[in-house]
Amino acid sequence: MTIQHSYRMLAGLLTGIVLGVAAHLAFGDAPALQQFVRLVTEPAGKIFLRLLFVLVLPLIVSALALGVSGRGDVRTLGRIGLKTLLYTVVVSTIAVLIGVTAVNLLRPGAGLSPELKQRLVSQATAAPVPSANAGATGVDFVVNLVPSNIVKAMSDGDMLAVMVFALLLGGGIAATRTEYARRLEEMLQGLYEVAMRLLGIVIQIAPLGVACLTFTLTARLGYDILWQLGAYVFTVVLALAVQQFVVYSASVAWLGGMSPFTFFRGIRAAMLTAFSTASSNATLPTSLAVAEHELRLPSHVSRFVLTVGSTANQNGTALFEGVTVLFLAQFYGVPLTLMQQVTVVFICILGGIGTAGVPAGSLPVVAMILGLVGIPVEGIGMILGVDRLLDMCRTTLNVTGDLAAAVVVARGEELPQPVPLP
Repeated sequence: MTIQHSYRMLAGLLTGIVLGVAAHLAFGDAPALQQFVRLVTEPAGKIFLRLLFVLVLPLIVSALALGVSGRGDVRTLGRIGLKTLLYTVVVSTIAVLIGVTAVNLLRPGAGLSPELKQRLVSQATAAPVPSANAGATGVDFVVNLVPSNIVKAMSDGDMLAVMVFALLLGGGIAATRTEYARRLEEMLQGLYEVAMRLLGIVIQIAPLGVACLTFTLTARLGYDILWQLGAYVFTVVLALAVQQFVVYSASVAWLGGMSPFTFFRGIRAAMLTAFSTASSNATLPTSLAVAEHELRLPSHVSRFVLTVGSTANQNGTALFEGVTVLFLAQFYGVPLTLMQQVTVVFICILGGIGTAGVPAGSLPVVAMILGLVGIPVEGIGMILGVDRLLDMCRTTLNVTGDLAAAVVVARGEELPQPVPLP
């Protein structure tokens, strides 16, 4: 998603808000305005959301399976692979918990009256029915993670079971080193590339979809939506900052044996590239360069950790997804039980592994989680309008997290001889 397209997305958000607020102030609950919303903007927004939803299954299955199958080097690298895996899981969990805690403490989605929230829910697209596993507890939750019929799990929208199947599929492909297994891996790669291409096309029409979704919301809410949107952006940026400057500084100092000042000074180029491109994959060459030339990490460690991390260590993305889901739950007045919030945390951690390291790659995951816990999906239009800034911020966190992981994993490994800068 180019910067120019991001401006168009923002323009779509502002257009929908301005026109929606103006219509709300001028006409209120007039039948003519409600008819226009019901017959024009609401159907257009629904079509845009359906285009996002239809890509969820192929994207999640292919991305997660490839994310596991492509880690065949973990067995060869042994200790390095295990350290990378453990660090990724722990730090991703911390990131999501920081985001969830920030949302529960600041409550950026609160503030609308109960009557207005009830009206929003009743007028939203038929709110998705929560997955049976979303409210399960204890042993039932664990049992339901393993699907008895993957086709039924897909048709029922049981995305937790689908994600577990994708992980098992990827593990099976990695363990089966035959020609036919490689063909299956190539087929999944093709499915992933096609799904990403279609996602790119959907994102191109997103400005219109965002305008329709935000017009529908503001025509019914007025300008009250602006306070919630500003509070949401503040909450995301605050949580990202805590992860960036507290958690990573602590991990680099305590686990990596490196001064946080030295670390952040050395990775400035990678952080700037990540912020400007909003893509972990596009930043990978710069990350590799600063890891070897600035941080002086062993090349065999940095290359492995950073390559894996560009797709499997998306701490910022996982944090963003958790904050977004809970914000929209508060916005629509949808109460989430503790087990449902645990489910959200679990999916966000897996989503950090399977989310594409490209701009807007997390949007299908967010849409999927909303459907899983029964939150109306129209609110995603607000998120899309401000997503470019948040995408740039969370990508910077993702890349910083990859480099911090490389520092931690490299501790105790043989250091290379100093390499002169070109």
